[in-house]
Amino acid sequence: MFKRTDKLKKKQHKSLFRVVVDKLHLWLGLGAGIIVLIVSITGCLFVFQKEINDYYYRKILYVTPQNTPFRPVSELKKTAQAVLGSDKPAMTITTYTRPDMAWEFMSYKGNDTALTYFGTLEHYESVLVNPYTGKVTGKIDYKYNFFSIIKGIHWSLLLNDKYGQTIVGWSTLIFVVLMITGLIMWWPKKWNKANRDKSFKIKWKAGFKRVNYDLHNVLGFYAMIIALVIAFTGMVWAFTWFQTTVYVVASRSTTPPDIKEYQSAKTTAQLSQDPLDIAYSKALPILKDAKRLFIYPAAGETGVNIISGNKRDETYYGSDNLTFDQYSGALLGRRNDSHKNAGERLIDMNYDIHVGAIAGLPGKILAFIISLICASLPVTGFYVWWGKRKKSKKKPVVIRASAVPSTM
Repeated sequence: MFKRTDKLKKKQHKSLFRVVVDKLHLWLGLGAGIIVLIVSITGCLFVFQKEINDYYYRKILYVTPQNTPFRPVSELKKTAQAVLGSDKPAMTITTYTRPDMAWEFMSYKGNDTALTYFGTLEHYESVLVNPYTGKVTGKIDYKYNFFSIIKGIHWSLLLNDKYGQTIVGWSTLIFVVLMITGLIMWWPKKWNKANRDKSFKIKWKAGFKRVNYDLHNVLGFYAMIIALVIAFTGMVWAFTWFQTTVYVVASRSTTPPDIKEYQSAKTTAQLSQDPLDIAYSKALPILKDAKRLFIYPAAGETGVNIISGNKRDETYYGSDNLTFDQYSGALLGRRNDSHKNAGERLIDMNYDIHVGAIAGLPGKILAFIISLICASLPVTGFYVWWGKRKKSKKKPVVIRASAVPSTM
């Protein structure tokens, strides 16, 4: 007499595996959702930081090309250092082969004992100099730059790395679990037309609850692969063990790369040029395909000058590195990108993959969209849970035996 209600109970029954998956997805999502939202939104904002910064600081970053040679690097460095101050040594110099760019002299000093982002940065400043005239075009305080703060939130929630990056890292790992459990929950039991429509299409004409559910379910599926790539590249920075795993898998070796160390030796020889200028003039023909050159001046008595050439305007992977004696300007060593193993190359690409820059503007647009979808998932997921929670609080409908039609 009660066969129909028995069938309803059978339909509602779930396997233990699905119950565990559902609970994991729910409680992990509620626990880490707010961090995922913050990290995704800030990542979304950061994608086009170069384009926006280039426009905002255009009067500082760009110069009018002239038919005169560039001034010596050492001369420009002295000019920039006078603006930075003696207590803020230029640690990185960025020069360009294109004629309309100012050269950048950056100084950075951290404080690992502080609790917050602003405390961990004692200073992070750059002076831009016109390479033709030697005049300062401007100064940028990156510590308080909008995108530096956005990056600080994204990277470590504006906390010291040892605290904030741990929270972000584990939340990212939880996000990976959420994507996998979400895929299991999304997977249709039967691949008929009705289920395919539910899984791959958003029913825009339906009510709010259904549209919200579809936004969570369908967009989560479409974003999953790229979202996982973004998450994994983020975990490379958050966890040493994960970066090591990526290196080992890519290089097929547990042996660290063999990188020769060099030291400068003091000399009494008289030089006609500053050793940094000698090194730079030697680097230019060797790194002839480079669009940007990064100069890392020597630190300490035995330190060396390192000049790195990058062949692309924005990405950072694939650079060739030259090492020079700080006293004589002699070339001590060379390590090209081609000398690196697959593990090193993949780690070098990590930032460019993470922000989508490795695929140019289309890649950055895709990273922006996927990050936006990732930011929406905790919100739509919360509303799905809240709707079910409110529904479960409603008084259950009791079906009397007399109200069930007899099958006899």
